[in-house]
Amino acid sequence: MQIRDSKDFKAGKWIQRIEYKSFTPEMIHLQWIISNEKLQILLSEADRMIGKLDAFSTLIPNVDFFIKMHITKEATVSSKIEGTQTSFKEALIRQEDIDPEKRDDWQEVNNYIRAVNQAIEQLSDLPISNRLIKQTHHTLLSGARGKEKLPGEYRNSQNWIGSSLKNAVFVPPTHEELPALMQDLELFINTELISSEIKVPHLIKIAIIHYQFETIHPFLDGNGRIGRLLITLYLLDKKLLKYPTLYLSYFFEKNRRNYYEKLTEVREKNNLNQWIQFFLEGVIETAQNSIETFEKIILLRTHIERDQLPTLGKKQKDALYLIIQLYKDPIMSGTEMAHTMQVHASTANRMIKDLEKLGILTELTGYKRNKIYVFDHYVKLFINNENE
Repeated sequence: MQIRDSKDFKAGKWIQRIEYKSFTPEMIHLQWIISNEKLQILLSEADRMIGKLDAFSTLIPNVDFFIKMHITKEATVSSKIEGTQTSFKEALIRQEDIDPEKRDDWQEVNNYIRAVNQAIEQLSDLPISNRLIKQTHHTLLSGARGKEKLPGEYRNSQNWIGSSLKNAVFVPPTHEELPALMQDLELFINTELISSEIKVPHLIKIAIIHYQFETIHPFLDGNGRIGRLLITLYLLDKKLLKYPTLYLSYFFEKNRRNYYEKLTEVREKNNLNQWIQFFLEGVIETAQNSIETFEKIILLRTHIERDQLPTLGKKQKDALYLIIQLYKDPIMSGTEMAHTMQVHASTANRMIKDLEKLGILTELTGYKRNKIYVFDHYVKLFINNENE
């Protein structure tokens, strides 16, 4: 098996077409080594932070409730990179309560949530493969904008990034090249199942995989979202994480210009190491942010259960039951809360008023009827800026 140092990476070549040049990437199913000392140190730190995040997530009761919030956050930010304008709070609201003008964006974000959950569930039966990637893409695009762009199928025509093919910023390989390139990518993803000769550190592998997928751009639409999702799926599939708690979309969105420049520099200058460095820095920062969010959740729970709920006297037990459900669904109507608690609407309304007085619930709509409430302090733990 061929061994190659990442510093000697050859990205591929530009092929002249009639009115444009497309990029044909080199195959990546090789034994990659990292001789760069700075990258070795970063890799060690990134591995440590992933291990710390994984250990932290296993200590938290009802962690699945908080995982749902992480997935919703990822869906919102990853879709935002593609131009979708749904805020984190809006993504948590049920479709019938969304402004009709915003429902297309809402649908895209919620398709992403369904695609993430479906892909994670399928990992118990399928490795990360072309089949899994296509099925996830089908869920992502079906019934939303882009549904006419071959959901679940690799493209059968040339695509590009930019205003037009002739003036494109980047033109990926032709569709005729996709079968061989995607087969090579699948082999590299699952190399430990195929050959004991190739042993590449996992975080280095997924950095290369993400770059290669974005360069191949195998779909007519949804490449960015699937490419970012592959990072989390890989971490789960290879057992680096027990729960889907690390998503790099916010880091990429925050550093969007840098992100695209780093990918471009690999293609134009064969400089893979600068991309790997950026990727590992993103893993370290994102893992630390996820750990801090979990720490804040623990502090919030402690404050509510130790300091606030005891003031409710006999209602404390029912209030705690409702709040536990709010960790999973932090935006609910009064009717939904009554249904959740299995009580009459008037009983639920009294509980809601108590929780409003404690500052736990905040009303969103300003309506006199059909009010919707948010567990605001909790939701804000997952919001990174005012625009979300």
